[in-house]
Formats: sequence, structure tokens, C-alpha cells
Amino acid sequence: MPKRLSRARPGLPAAGAFLASSSSFRLLLLLLAPVPGALGVGLYTPDDSVVVFAADTLERSIFNSSSAWVVEFYASWCGHCIHFAPTWKALANDIKDWRPAVTLGVLDCADASNQKICSDFGITGYPTLKFFKAFSKKPEDGVRLHHKGDDIRSLRESIITSLESHRDLWPPACPPLEPISAAELHDFFHTNNVTYLALIFEKEDSFLGREVTLDMLQFENIAVRRVVKSNEELARSFNVTTFPSGTLLVKNGSCRSIPAHVNSRPLYTDFLKKLPGVVRGDSFKPTVPPTLIPPTTPGPWKVIDRRKLYMADVESAVLYTLRREATRYEFLEKEQLSALKQFVAVLVKYFPGRLAVMNYLRNLDRWLKQKTSVSKSEWEEALRNKNELPNAWLPENPTWVACQGSKRGFPCGLWTLFHLLTVQEALLSPQPHAPPEVLSAMRGYVHYFFGCRQCADHFEAMAAESMNKVRNKDGSILWLWTRHNRVNARLAGTASEDPKFPKIQWPPKVLCWSCQITINGRLMWDERAVLRFFKKHFSRSNIYLDFLKAEKGLRVRQGRDVEERDYEADRKLEGGGGGGQETGRGDEEAFEEEKKRTERRRPGFERSGSLEAHKPSIVKMSTKTKELEENIVDLDTFSEQHFRSKALKMAGQAGSRRGRSKRDVGLVLMEDRGHQSLDYDAAWGLLQQKGMGAQQIVGIMEESEKEGGVTRRRSQWFHILGAGFSRLDVSLCIVLYFLSSMCLLGMYTFFRMRMRYRKGRPAFPQA
Repeated sequence: MPKRLSRARPGLPAAGAFLASSSSFRLLLLLLAPVPGALGVGLYTPDDSVVVFAADTLERSIFNSSSAWVVEFYASWCGHCIHFAPTWKALANDIKDWRPAVTLGVLDCADASNQKICSDFGITGYPTLKFFKAFSKKPEDGVRLHHKGDDIRSLRESIITSLESHRDLWPPACPPLEPISAAELHDFFHTNNVTYLALIFEKEDSFLGREVTLDMLQFENIAVRRVVKSNEELARSFNVTTFPSGTLLVKNGSCRSIPAHVNSRPLYTDFLKKLPGVVRGDSFKPTVPPTLIPPTTPGPWKVIDRRKLYMADVESAVLYTLRREATRYEFLEKEQLSALKQFVAVLVKYFPGRLAVMNYLRNLDRWLKQKTSVSKSEWEEALRNKNELPNAWLPENPTWVACQGSKRGFPCGLWTLFHLLTVQEALLSPQPHAPPEVLSAMRGYVHYFFGCRQCADHFEAMAAESMNKVRNKDGSILWLWTRHNRVNARLAGTASEDPKFPKIQWPPKVLCWSCQITINGRLMWDERAVLRFFKKHFSRSNIYLDFLKAEKGLRVRQGRDVEERDYEADRKLEGGGGGGQETGRGDEEAFEEEKKRTERRRPGFERSGSLEAHKPSIVKMSTKTKELEENIVDLDTFSEQHFRSKALKMAGQAGSRRGRSKRDVGLVLMEDRGHQSLDYDAAWGLLQQKGMGAQQIVGIMEESEKEGGVTRRRSQWFHILGAGFSRLDVSLCIVLYFLSSMCLLGMYTFFRMRMRYRKGRPAFPQA
């Protein structure tokens, strides 16, 4: 029986989408098959009644315009923006006849080309609605559109209120929205060349009259004005006692009631549009404005293995948090700056990035620690890749691999980064039972910098509910896992769900069959199995460099785990030499060589030194078998790791005796409080490049096996025969061998006895 169980609920992770299946063929299709057409563009298309802006078209469209503009600044990855998009589209279609008095537009701030313009307009969260009066001249003229709710009616009323805020320069195409007076009504047909005048009698706080006025803006030969209830003189003149109600005046002096006595805007507009002589003006055709941004072409779909973590995803998440999210503010100080410092410090401490990326983060961390306040220009300069520091850089643009999709990207990458940091903290911290620091850093970042403000509020509510109850590092892993699944359960089936990546509870059985068990007909989580899976799945050895590109103009040494944890070790390893560069080779050649080394590992093969992590078996195990299997010691894995680590040490010693530094042979030691992570494939490749044969390599390893006066030698043939098999595979082989031997022995005994019996029987008499 599992020690700790929790109830499994339906839902799914934003950091990955998986379909449970017991079929190995289905699993293969799930893990490796491409999903055509899953990549998407923005939330709005030319078919919507909105103007889709680009960075170079926004200002020249809304500044010095005779129309008022309402612009939604959104991020295509933002969950609240995705939920809000249908409402904004419906609003644009609902008030499309209000143009050119007011026009709706959108700008995707998630697009890298729009980042600066969104920052110039002071956008700090998504979605942000800004109203620009007619003849606006600068970004500061835009004011936030305050609305009571996200429904169409409240947004429509907010736009009308903002239109009425024009005092000096009224939009030329906008009709009067204030109530008509008796004096103005008396001379109306003398001063206006129209045939009809519709009077809408309503209460002072009603928006019906103003909405109908704007609805009829594009139609000729008719005008609409409102009469408020407090104007008793006009109400008595037309015998109006019901509010709202309408009266139609004709230029020839006739008058009749409009057959609508309810607060129904369509009834009034449909009646007025059908009047003889009322037609849409030619100057207002077509009613849908052209799109000001060319359609984007989706990038190629990347075929991925979902058992792996991709460095491209987590590095892209780091890039986005620092260069996109944290640069939206004009000034960073006090609690906001403190949250940023804590987040960067956690990245330096636990993020298992490439060497150049870690150097970049360390430099940034040292720079931040000296600051008490940071301006936007200072922060942008600190984030810039500098030519004078070729071994400290961050990728310029995000590359989403496992997080690709039409509605994923940054949120998926951020969840993945947070899970990775909690696991690395548990694996690397010398005090596993001390309070975790990653969770508090995450909470501060989301609270102050995460662009989707509604999403940030939801996360803050979850953190305030139970984050203070987390007591240790393993608890932080499980807390984030349960909260992530809770979010997935809430968002499953909603507009923010990518149809190609439906939200399920994670991990699914195809990745961790032992994580979910059934007890008394109920699906439960085995938290011990979940914890083991997380520590394996989010380990350094499961991070792959696929789809990464070498930065142009920079010499980069890239590898699976190439990072240095100790600053003093950095300086010793640098030694004034090449600083991590591959001498005599270009960026692409060095990158491809490192990638080939990484690919030598079989997918899903765990080379971690932890005895908790197991290699996947080709045989599906029952729960009892799984528990027994945990007690089997994998001597081959231990031997392989131990020999290779010793070989690496001996190679370093041999290199130092020959007057060569560790940097010359391309080895990087990564130490953090006694934890060591080595690129074993690179070590074996290095020994082979140095001309050592197999016997010589084994000899070096056996000579280095003396520790504490005790010599431990292993048979080379035993190591070779056991390589590549899990503990369960070896155990089953032994059992099957024993059973087959017993079967053969039984068959031999049976036929032996049968032959003796036949020989002992008397022969039949012959005729």
C-alpha cells in the first residue's frame, strides 16, 4: 500500500499535454507523432471587425485622427486575454456602425516586434483597454477604459462615457449625445437637412438613446436625439408617460409613436432603418476597416519526445521573464525590486542552464545586488548581451519546443521552469528539510511581474491559502504539482485550452504508470511515486539541447549540463584562457559536436546517481513487483557511473601532468555544496580522442578504485554484459532462465521414464 495518497481529479497541465493509453503503439504515436496545424497566430484575424495593429502602424493611425480609438493591448499567451477575445470581437461587431466616431483596434504585446511600443504606451498587464480621444498626439493621452464588467453592455456604456469626455475637440463624425432642449427642437428641421427626427424619451442614467444615436450614425436622412425624463415640458408636449419610449417626427410636420416601449435597442434601430428614404451613406462602405498588419505564417511544427525536457523551453522562459515581463515598468524599487532580486538569485542558485547563460545570470545577479533602485533604461542596458563578454549571454528570441502551440508558449515554459527549480532545490540543497526559497521567489515574481493580471490574482489566492504550510523542499515540489493540476482542472474545456493539447491531470499514466492507482474504485495519486517521477523527469540528465541555435557572432560551448556553480572554480578554470570557447572551430561546429554527444543517450535513460531514479523497463510491472524492484541494487549502473567519474578525474590529472589545463580538454566541473554533475559521454569521448584504447581506459578506472584503503574491482565482462538493462530486466532474465532449465529437466525426465516403460512392455505375439 502507498504511504501517502491523494484523490486524483480530472484536468490537465499547461506545461504539457498527454493522453493516457496502455497501448505501446498509442504511446509511441503520442510521444513522437507531429501535430499538424497546432501552431497558431494572434487572437484576432482580418475577419473580425477590429483593426489589427503592428508596431509601425499604431501611432500613425490613432494620433491626429478625427476618430476616437479604443485599443486592446493583449498577449496571445495570456489566459484572460484568450477568454476576453470573443467578447471583444462581439463588441466590435456590435458597434461597427459607430465608426468613424469610434473605432476598435488590437495590438499583440507578446510579439517581440511590438514590445517597445507596448512599453512606450505604459502597458504593464494584459489585457489593457485604452481610450484615445480624437486628435490625440502622444501615448500619454490614452486613458484606461474603466468598465464594471467584461460583458458587451458594460463595455459599450464605458465607451459612450469616454466619448462624452470630449470637451474641446468633439469628433467631427460623432453626433451630439447630450439631451435635446425645447429651443433646439423648435428649429431642428431648419438647421438640419434630414427628413426624420427620432426622439428617445428615457431616464437620465439610461444609455438607450445614445446607443441608438450612434447606431444610426452611418445612415442618411435621419437624426436621433434623446430626451431625459426631467424635461417635463417636452414629455407633456408629446404625451409621453412611459420611459423609455420613442416618437418619430417628420419634416412635413407629422408625428407618430415608435412601436417600442421597452429598453430594447434592436427594436428601435430596426424600425428606423426600414423607414422610406433612410439609407446607409456611401462614405461608410465598407463597414469593416482593412487590417493594418500582414498575416503571419506559422512556423514549422517540431517533432518532440515528451519524456524529455528541452533546454530551449526553460531558457526561453528565463528570457521572457527578464527581457519581456520585467522591462514593462519605468522604475523598479522597494518590494518590486526585492522580488526581482530574489527571483534572479534563485535562478543563479538552482537553474541548470548552459555555461554562457549561467555566466549571464551571475553577472546580472551581482549587478542587481548593488542597486537600491533601477530605471527602465538601466535595466534594459544590464540585460543586453555585450560583445565584451562573449561567454555570458542569453538567447535573443524565445524558442518553444515542448511548449509550442497556438495558446501556450510562455505560460507553459514558466510552469516548466518553476517545476524544474523546485526539483533542483530539493536535489541540490544541503538542508532538504529547511523551508524552501523557490516558492517565495515564484510568488514574488508572479505578483509583481506576470503580465496576465487575472492569472496572477488566481496564483496569489492559491499561495495565500496554503503556501505557508510547506515545510521542506519535497513539500514544495508536491505543492506546485497539486496547484498546477488544480489550474488545469479549472481551465479544461475553456477557451484558453489549446485544442491540440487538451488539459489533463499530470503526470499521465504513459509517463508514470505507478503515480495513479485505484483503491475501492477511486482513482488516487501515490505522492511518493509522483515525487520520484518529478525528481527524475526534472533532473539535469533529462534536459536536451535539441532545437537550440548558436548565437550569431558569439563563440559558445554548449552541452547538456555545462555550468559552473562555484565562482572561484570559474576563475581557476578560466585561467586567462579561451573562456569556454572552442579553439579553432566555429560556433556551429562546436554546437553540433556537443549535440551529437548528448544524443548518444537513449531517450528516457536516467544516468543520475540517485538510487531513487530507475531506468524504464520494457516490461509493465504490477504494484507489488514495483515495490520489490525498488529493493534490487543496480550494480551495473553504479559501476558505470563510478568508473566514468573516476576516469574523468584521472583524465584531468593526466592533463595537468602534461602541462594542459582542464579548459584545454573542454571539461567543466560543476560543484554546488558537494553535488557533482558530469558529462559522462563527453568524458568517454575525450579519453578516446586522446588515443586511449578500451583496455587502457579500463585500466585507468581500476587503478583509481582505491578509496579508504579498500580496493573494489569489477569484472569488465560483467559490466559489458549488464550494460543497458534495468534491474527488473536482469532479475526477470534470471527467473526465466531458471524456469526454462526446470522445464527442460522435466521434459527430459518425462521422456526418459516413457522410454523405460516402452522397453519394459512385452512384445505382441506374431500371427
